[in-house]
Amino acid sequence: MGLPSRDAMSGEILSVRCRRNVGSGAVDLRTFAFDDRPDLHERAEEIFSAGWPEFIFHDPVADQQMDRVRQWFGELNLLLVDGEDRIVAGGWGVPVCWDGSLDDLPGGYDESLVRAVALREAGGRADTLVIAAAQVRGDLRGRGLASEMLGLLAGAGEREGLARVIAPVRPASKARYPLTAMDEFMSWTRADGAPSDPWLRTHHRMGARVLRSAERSMTMKGSVADWEKWVGFALPASGSYVVPGALAPLVIDRATDQGVLVEPNVWVRHR
Repeated sequence: MGLPSRDAMSGEILSVRCRRNVGSGAVDLRTFAFDDRPDLHERAEEIFSAGWPEFIFHDPVADQQMDRVRQWFGELNLLLVDGEDRIVAGGWGVPVCWDGSLDDLPGGYDESLVRAVALREAGGRADTLVIAAAQVRGDLRGRGLASEMLGLLAGAGEREGLARVIAPVRPASKARYPLTAMDEFMSWTRADGAPSDPWLRTHHRMGARVLRSAERSMTMKGSVADWEKWVGFALPASGSYVVPGALAPLVIDRATDQGVLVEPNVWVRHR
């Protein structure tokens, strides 16, 4: 799943505490809404930008919605910190109305933001949390903190009266197979039956079930020069390119001076 921007996540403090093994031993972890910890904003920007390809921050649909997302849905944007006020993880989501059917699922990440904002503008009532992102600090991955963050987000949704929890998962290992259809990729499993992708596997271990692929979940756009800067090599002709970190091929049209990357995700349901 992508991040909303380099300065993402806002909201109010939550009195949620837990104790987990982090580093060399068990520590107390506390959950805050992002806006209540301005002292951590700069560090959060560094942590939540790390490891993402540059193009992920150039989704015009998401950019159009993000100011209102941050303003209106702060209670669903969380930071997890340890006893020394070091950021451990973070995540955020948006509330939508969904009837529980496959046909009524949003198209993916972008449409989830659009639907959440439109519902709020219309004065409608949401019933479903879409977990848009959850990320663990790089040196603490593999210790169960991703599941912790997902659980905290689901809990925040429950407090807001959101009975359902879904997520458009961006399986990171799909970038190794950009020419493989997502429907095929998400069917790949290990010998134990769990998904082969580690991020999908995290959701699977929590009891989430795969619903279907989201073929046009995110769309990143830029000029040819932009894309050459983002990917680090020349794109001399119109056509499709495999670029590092992308889940699908980048399409370059030099006649219109535009590059477009449409990425698929995988819809999963937690409850």
